[in-house]
Amino acid sequence: MSKSYVAPVLGALALVVSSTGAWSQDARTPPGSTLTITLSGTAGPVLSGSDLGHVNGDSATVSILVSEKASPIAHTTNSATYKIPAGAITVTFNGANHQSTAPGRMKISLTKKGDILTVTGAFSLNGFPITVVDTSRLAKNSWTTAVLTHPGPFTPSPQNLKPATTASGPGSKIKYTITSFNQTTVLGITGTATSGSSADPVLPNDDAD
Repeated sequence: MSKSYVAPVLGALALVVSSTGAWSQDARTPPGSTLTITLSGTAGPVLSGSDLGHVNGDSATVSILVSEKASPIAHTTNSATYKIPAGAITVTFNGANHQSTAPGRMKISLTKKGDILTVTGAFSLNGFPITVVDTSRLAKNSWTTAVLTHPGPFTPSPQNLKPATTASGPGSKIKYTITSFNQTTVLGITGTATSGSSADPVLPNDDAD
């Protein structure tokens, strides 16, 4: 598999995420606004797997859109999972854009040691299906419990992202699976997380499967 087909997703999804949310924790943000969460940085080191996508050391961007009216598709007492419509994850790497081919997921977990944002996306590049799971660990109390009802911004912003040191340990990391080869790789992520609001864009159909 050529790096030119794999790297645009594998490097990018780990690093920059912008998300359109349904709930503002700032009363000054009017309904219908777009929440933007940006996770920017560099992938590495490799924590497990063979890194067939050759993304270790790469940096890139990805944007995610989800309706402001979104409600969780799953939740616990300290977490909420939101559906990201197919096509609503756009990856930009070396000037090339790529959109997700299936509905994705965004999970926010509020824990005693820190708040965790987990984004899952599926892509098809040159016929190869790829699944990517990006985990970003933020400071404790970055979100209020309002985020368990609708997506919302975190504070403070920006925040530094510290990389995980083991594949199963705490910290920020990316896991990607190349389905055709049954190969999974986990890398740490070093970077910065920010959030902000703007007017709603035109979103893909939330009901698309």
